[in-house]
Amino acid sequence: PSADTPPAPASTQATGTRPVDGKNGGIPKGFAHDEQGAQSAAANYAVALGSDGMFDGVRRRAIVQAVYVPDVAAARQSDLDRVYTDEQFLARIGLDAGGKAPKGLMFISRTNPVGTKVEKFAGDTATVSVWHSTLFGLAGEGSKNPVAESWYTNTFELRWIDGDWRVADFTQKDGPAPVGRDQRAASAEEMASAVSQFGGLTYAR
Repeated sequence: PSADTPPAPASTQATGTRPVDGKNGGIPKGFAHDEQGAQSAAANYAVALGSDGMFDGVRRRAIVQAVYVPDVAAARQSDLDRVYTDEQFLARIGLDAGGKAPKGLMFISRTNPVGTKVEKFAGDTATVSVWHSTLFGLAGEGSKNPVAESWYTNTFELRWIDGDWRVADFTQKDGPAPVGRDQRAASAEEMASAVSQFGGLTYAR
C-alpha cells in the first residue's frame, strides 16, 4: 500500500487467533499453518535471534535448534559460534571472552518487533519481513557502550516442517528508522533498572 492507500485493517490489527501454547527452549512453537502463523513465527524468531541468549553457548544452541530448519541448524550453529565467541567482537562491545558484562554493568540485547509483512506465501513456504527496533549496549555507571536504539528489517525465508514454521535463511537491512524525538536520554541507572524490571515479550501477533 502507498501513503494514499492505507493497509487493509486485517494486516495491522491484532488477529485474536489463539496464541501458541507450546514452547521449545523457551521459544514459542506450534504456530498456525497460515499467513498469520508465519508472521507470528518470524516475529518471535526475530526476538530470539536478537536476544542476549545468543551470547551464551548453551542458550545459543537451544535457540538455533528451536528456530532453524534442522538441516540448516548445524551449519548455522558453527557460523554463529564463531561470531559470538570472537574475542575482538566481544571486546568491541565491552564483553569478556565468555560473553559476560564487566562487574557492575548489565548487557542488554533486545529486539522489539513493530510489525510484520508477508512478502510471499505458498502453503509450506513463506517469506516474511519483520520491522523492529533493538536495544543494545551495556547499562550501568561508567559504561563505554551505553544502551542505544537501532532500527532494522529482517526478512525470513520460512519452511513448514514437522508441524511448525522454521527459518531456512534470513537477511537484515537497516531501517526504516523514525526521526528521534527531543526526549531526555535515560541515565545509565534508569536504563539498567527499566530493562531489569520490564520483561521482554515472548509472543507477537
